[in-house]
Amino acid sequence: MSLRLRLSLLYTLVLGGVLLLFGSLAYSLVSITLLDQMDSMLAKNANDLILKLRVNANGRFDARSANTFTPDENIVFQVWGNDRSLQLARPAGDVDPLDRVKLRSDIPVFNTTGDVGKHMRVLTVPLKNARGPAGLLQIGRNLNLFDATLQVLAGVLILLTILSMVLTGVMTWFVNGQALAPLATVTRVATQITKADDLSRRIQVTGVRNDEVGELIESFNQVLGRMEKLFTSQRRFLADVSHELRTPLTVIKGNVGLMRKMKTLDEESLSGIEAEVDRLTRLVGDLLFLAQAESGRMPLDQSPVELDTVLLEVFQQARTLAGDRITVVINEIDQIQVIGDRDRLKQVFLNIAGNAVQYTPPGGRVSLSLRRVGERAQVVISDTGAGIPAVDLPHIFERFYRSEKSRKRSAHGGFGLGLSIAFWIVRNHGGTIEVSSIEGKGASFTIWLPLTSPEKKA
Repeated sequence: MSLRLRLSLLYTLVLGGVLLLFGSLAYSLVSITLLDQMDSMLAKNANDLILKLRVNANGRFDARSANTFTPDENIVFQVWGNDRSLQLARPAGDVDPLDRVKLRSDIPVFNTTGDVGKHMRVLTVPLKNARGPAGLLQIGRNLNLFDATLQVLAGVLILLTILSMVLTGVMTWFVNGQALAPLATVTRVATQITKADDLSRRIQVTGVRNDEVGELIESFNQVLGRMEKLFTSQRRFLADVSHELRTPLTVIKGNVGLMRKMKTLDEESLSGIEAEVDRLTRLVGDLLFLAQAESGRMPLDQSPVELDTVLLEVFQQARTLAGDRITVVINEIDQIQVIGDRDRLKQVFLNIAGNAVQYTPPGGRVSLSLRRVGERAQVVISDTGAGIPAVDLPHIFERFYRSEKSRKRSAHGGFGLGLSIAFWIVRNHGGTIEVSSIEGKGASFTIWLPLTSPEKKA
């Protein structure tokens, strides 16, 4: 059963239930009101008749005293003696009590007798005089008009309920169709996207929708956008991984083929194979690190870290990498302690410093500095290399991102994962990493770390 049909049935049944409830209350109220009016009329006629009744010397009711009584329309009565013999009646000839059940009642009581079509409302009143109980009066009126009125009322209420339910069902079907039409569009577009694998499609919202359906469509479009970005990134990631794996594997296969052909172990070929295996090992290690980091299975140690000591170690390693080719200096260094993972923070500094050394031409300069700025530590690593093109700056922390100017990595270059790993480590230490560069004049990386214990980010 469709949602549109279920909602229409629900609204119709709820309205029908409400109308039945109010109809029942109206029916009961009218019935009680009519009976009350009839009881009042019977009581009035009974009082008028009682005032006219007289008992003769024989202890019987005088028929002449009742002749002056003019009852309301359709009023009948019977006067019974103490021996329960019928003494007066109008109309005459009917010897059956109007209400046999209450014939011996000693208190005034109203009662409804007979079946449908022969209903009668009867008031039974004990009669007394100065000498004591004198007999019993039963006065009544048929309920034909009462029954007919209630039947008409019930028919009208039922008819109005049915018509209201039908009208409500039609209206809610139409309104629900209009309201749920965007959901049908969502379903159709989602099905088409699934069949065509086209995540670039979006659901068009006609008009201004500020309701829940509009929010759903907007959220669905946002999900599609994120999924498209994710799958695009995944495809690019797989393509880049394939490219990175292909190069060292090709070199290894070529060297192995050369040695097999020459039937001798060539030291240069073995060195090439070893270098490419090292590249593969680093690539797999970096991929494993990112996979563990994104799955939340990469815990970071939270302990005091002397940043100045870590930076000095990075400085020594950077000087070793640079050799006599370029100059590596420390411009400024403060004694600063932060809470974090010492090995991971060193990995960040060493990765950025290593890139600076690698891409700085001979005779260039790489500078490191550490200072306290407010409640944060600032680490700056800058170089005088070729710099980073402005078009590439927003993307350098993306995995395997490569400048469009060159799709080739240098022989000792990274795989495009180092800066992504550095970005994740800094972010999960509650810090930020920034980069500025002027093409042809060098680049500068600035790492900000809080001096207090950071909140771990997902």
